Amino acid sequence: MKEEIQAYNNKQAAVENEICDSLAAIINQQLPEAESKIWHAHPVWFLEGNPVVGYSKLKNGIRLMFWSGADFEEELLQVGTGKFKDASILYTSVAQVNLPDLERWLKKARDIQWDYKNLVKRKGQLERLK
Repeated sequence: MKEEIQAYNNKQAAVENEICDSLAAIINQQLPEAESKIWHAHPVWFLEGNPVVGYSKLKNGIRLMFWSGADFEEELLQVGTGKFKDASILYTSVAQVNLPDLERWLKKARDIQWDYKNLVKRKGQLERLK
């Protein structure tokens, strides 16, 4: 795991740290080709420069977000309310992290992507990549 992501995880309380460490390990394992870094103060993984998955600390838990998750057609992922194609799930304990679900979502994150990398260049218009 990258040092900066481990440092982010270590800043969390014990329960949230455990969730973050688990998520990072699974994401790194399932998306070994992804570049990971702290982006907008949160751990995010990119495929060819395009953000696909990340997590952040909220008041009531750790939110795992998929940038193109609205098109995954997954019941457990809550679709965002804005103009983007994001969807997320909130975890309050590591026991809630279901490995088969997460592996399936990460496969979809690779296979279903909207072009967030060029969002500014396209003046806010998203285009489907895959």
